[in-house]
This record gives sequence, structure tokens and C-alpha cells, in this order.
Amino acid sequence: MSSAFRAQAGVPRAMPMPDSLVVLVLTLLLGIQPVTTDLYLPALPALTVELGAPVAQSQLTLSALLLAFGISQLVWGPLSDRFGRRPVLLWGLAAYTLASVLGALAPDMVLLIVARTVQGAAMGAAVMCARAVVRDLYTPEQGARAMSRGLTGLGVIACLAVPLGSVLADLLGWRAALLALALFGAASLALIALRFAETLPQLNPRALEPATLLRTWGTIVRNPTFLAYSALASASYGALFTFLASSSFVLIGVLGLSRLQYGAALFCVSAVYVAGTMVCRRLLVRLGVQRSVALAACCTLAAGLIMAGLAAAGVRESLWALLLPMLLFMLAHGVHQPCSQSGAVGPFPRAAGAASALNGFFMMLLAFAIGLWMGWRLDGTVMPMVEGMSFWCLCIALAAWTLVRRHGAPRAD
Repeated sequence: MSSAFRAQAGVPRAMPMPDSLVVLVLTLLLGIQPVTTDLYLPALPALTVELGAPVAQSQLTLSALLLAFGISQLVWGPLSDRFGRRPVLLWGLAAYTLASVLGALAPDMVLLIVARTVQGAAMGAAVMCARAVVRDLYTPEQGARAMSRGLTGLGVIACLAVPLGSVLADLLGWRAALLALALFGAASLALIALRFAETLPQLNPRALEPATLLRTWGTIVRNPTFLAYSALASASYGALFTFLASSSFVLIGVLGLSRLQYGAALFCVSAVYVAGTMVCRRLLVRLGVQRSVALAACCTLAAGLIMAGLAAAGVRESLWALLLPMLLFMLAHGVHQPCSQSGAVGPFPRAAGAASALNGFFMMLLAFAIGLWMGWRLDGTVMPMVEGMSFWCLCIALAAWTLVRRHGAPRAD
């Protein structure tokens, strides 16, 4: 059986790299997102003050990055289907490293926003290719388990990102925190250049033709399995981004945590996420994807209700009233993200790049909207975080119990 036929049939192809190397590559490519967003969060209030910018403009350094991240994947996806994953990764990681250096040297907020926008666009190549590589090498069921292993590594990186950012910002200033992103990008680029073998079984020479591209996108967005898992992925990331975008202003600005205490709180959040990805692998063996997602949604809804209930009862100035529900949410998030990201590309073995790109675009478009809303809504209280988290937890539960339950079994198109 040829590798192209095996991929089209949903059968895993022969591994071009050792499994341990695949997991390491996935960890770095997926981990570039929390590194880029989380590591500089402790420095966000300080750089806002030093550059003399309003809060809404400083939020744009995050929301513009994510919008560029989402839109760029619509370009990177077809490019990777046409030329392969490896060249796209090399181009993207090189641009990411250069943009990170520019951001660390930015003299004003305008140039910092420009650098972060380029950084986000380049980051799209890494994360999009990671999802596509999983589909290149694994069947949908195996892909969920492989993705959970990569996201475990992502969680470990996220555990370290905020504390490291806190230390760098305290000792060396916010520019050092941004310069660390360049070092991460350079290390990832070196690994891809030296060790990564192409995973795409067959290039698609027509992937960039407008008619082919529109036809492919139309097929993807009409697929109910893709829509179900994309809805789950977007809602789950929307809740996480709501917390991240407001966390430094709420935990440091409202609750009075130091940057190091803030880093410790987000370390706990990321550590529970790592545990959630490990739980995910056990649940997948026993329950399968759809039932695992439904069970995790019970935790998600409970987290949203507890956070909203405590706020309604007047318990608003307590760290634990926010942190404990968030830990419960992150446990379930460790199940929802691997299942939804692998499930969204599962039906498309011949267009994994395009499917991954659309899934990422929807997630980041939502994150951009949340960032704009957060910049307008932050009012010096905990309520914007509570309102956003509660809303998205409800959306996650509805997506898991309706869309994924009905359409979660992949059918290849």
C-alpha cells in the first residue's frame, strides 16, 4: 500500500522520525503559543507604564498578535499542502525569531504592536503545521492521543513561561522577557533544520489555485464533524484567553499580587492543565473521544457556575474564588483541546493543512474579539473575568453535549 493511499484511507503512514522526536517537535511547535502569550504577561503592566500607553493599546499587543496568528494560518495551511511542512516551518520560525528581536528593541508601543503582529503571523506556521503533522502521521483516534502528549509538553512550557517572565521582568525588565521569545524561536528553528523530516506523504501541486482552495475550504466548513470540534476548540480557547487577557490586570492590579505571586498562580493553572492532558489519554482508551469530551464538559460547567456563584454571593476580592474554579476548568481544558484540535482535522487526510488553518483561524478570530472586549470592559474589578469565563464555560458544555455528541465521529471527505 503506497504512503499516499494509506494517508487517504486514514491509515497511519510509516513514521519518518522516532516517536520521541515527533513528541518533542509537537511540544515546541504547540508550545510556541503559550510562550509568546504567557511569558510577557507579567511584564504587561510595566511596559504599559514605561511606554506611556493606555491599557486598551497595550491589550492590542496581544489581540493584534492573535488576529495575525489566526489570519496567517489561512495562508500557511495551503502553502504547507503545496510545498510541505518542513519549508513552511523553516520560513515561519525564522520570521518569528527576527520579529521577537524587533519587539524586544521597540522604542514605542506602535513599533511593539507591529513586531507582535509579525510575530503572530509567523507563529501561525508553527502551530498550524503541528496539527497537520499529527494528521499526516496518525489516524484520528491515534491523533487525539498524540496531540494530548504534545499538549502535555505545551503545559509544561506554560508552567515555566509565566514564572520565568516574572523573574526576567523583575530582575532585567520587560525587554528581557520579550528577548527570551527570540531564544525560544531560534532553538525551535535549529531543531527543525537539523532533525525534522517531511511528514506530508504527497504534495498537492494545485493547493494554491484559487478554485481548488475555495473548493477545499467549502468542503471543510460544510463538514459537521469539523464544525462540531471547531466550536468546542474555539469556546474552550475563548475561556482560556479570557482568563489570560485579564489575569495580570485582575490578579496584580485588583487583588494586589506581586509579579512573582502572579507567576506562581499561573504555574498552578498550567500544572493542572498538564494533569488534564494525562487524564485525557486514560479517558480516550476507556471512553473514546465523544464520551470523554462530554464528561469533561461537566467539570467545565461546574467551574463556570462556581465562579459566577461566588461573585454573586459577594466573594469577589479573594484569589481562591477565582483560582479554584479556574483549576477545575483547566483540568477539563486538558481533555477538550487535544480532542477538538485532532478531531477538527480528522476528516481531511488530504487537506490537513487547510483544515488546521481554518480551525486555528476561527479560534484566533474569537480571541481577537475577546481581546477588544476586554480592553473596553476592564474596569478595575474582577467582574470582566468572571462574566467572560462563565459565558464560555456554558458554551463549551453546549458544544460538547450537542454538536460533538451528534457529529463527533469523523467521516473522511
